[in-house]
Parts: sequence; structure tokens; C-alpha cells
Amino acid sequence: MKKAKITAYVDAALFDEIDALAARRRVPKTQIIEAALASFLSPDSAEQSEAAIVRRLDRLTRSLERLERDHEITTEALALFVRFWLTTTPPLPDDTYAAAKAKGKERYGGFVETLARRLAKGSTLTKELSRDLSASAD
Repeated sequence: MKKAKITAYVDAALFDEIDALAARRRVPKTQIIEAALASFLSPDSAEQSEAAIVRRLDRLTRSLERLERDHEITTEALALFVRFWLTTTPPLPDDTYAAAKAKGKERYGGFVETLARRLAKGSTLTKELSRDLSASAD
């Protein structure tokens, strides 16, 4: 490999450090200066850290975008269900309204208890459906 000659002036203390290091390692001063220059010109740890942070932020951004998409799908599905339910469920007659309201309150309480229990256990309907679908595919 062809090498080019450069002439540079350095502080006397720095020159003494280079000279001492070259003697300790038993290598030419040129090799130490080349290594120092290569290190200086290559991406340093701060730039490598910045690149790693950028990659992590990109992954987080993609994950957040998936969450936003899933949230939008879930919200739309719930809205469609509520609209369908409201348009297909006939109104209750006045004489059965009080009993239906009491039964609805009881059922809603059971729903909230079941929801709390499932969330505390870490079980979700989505996980169950995925498990059922993969079991039926086998």
C-alpha cells in the first residue's frame, strides 16, 4: 500500500506521549499516529450511540403506528356493532322497562366483574381467538 507523507506540528508533551507509547508497544510512531487519525475520522461512540437511538426510535414509531391502526380498527368495529345493535333492537314497552333496566344493571355488573378478572389474569379474548384459530388450523 502506498503511503503519503504529511508533516504536522504537535505539542511537545503530546510528542513525548506518542514517543513513550511507541517504545512501550515496540511499534513505529507512524503506526500510532495512523491509528489515532483513523479513530478520529471513523464514527465515534457518540455517533454510534446516536445511530442506535435512531434505530430504536424507528422501531418505536413503527410499533406506535401499528397500535394506532389497531386502535382505529377496534374503535370502528365497536361503533359499527353499537349502530347495528341500536338499529335492530326494538324499544321496550313501558310496562317492562323497569324490570329490563334492573336486569341490565345486573348484567352490566357481571360484565365489569368478568372484565376485571380477565384483565387481572392477563387473559384476553383476542388471545383466546388466536389460540382457537391456530388449534382449528392444525
